[in-house]
Amino acid sequence: MPKGPRGERRPTDVIGAAIKVGRLAVGDDTEDLKDDGKDPAAKALGAKGGAARAKSLSASKRSEIAKKAAAKRWGSPKKRK
Repeated sequence: MPKGPRGERRPTDVIGAAIKVGRLAVGDDTEDLKDDGKDPAAKALGAKGGAARAKSLSASKRSEIAKKAAAKRWGSPKKRK
């Protein structure tokens, strides 16, 4: 049986997968998801840090950062050897 991105077991055939999705949607079945291995306290602190940084930046500084990121992402592709 194949595994999903978080290690959950999924049926291989289309009909079995459709039945599984239907049961999950109705609430008759549950998926046991693996722990992602990250500390919940660290995840909470990371979320707080991002919000604090966004709050402290001025609009012009945010715009500057966004323009730099867009140029990096959508600029000319790297030359391949």
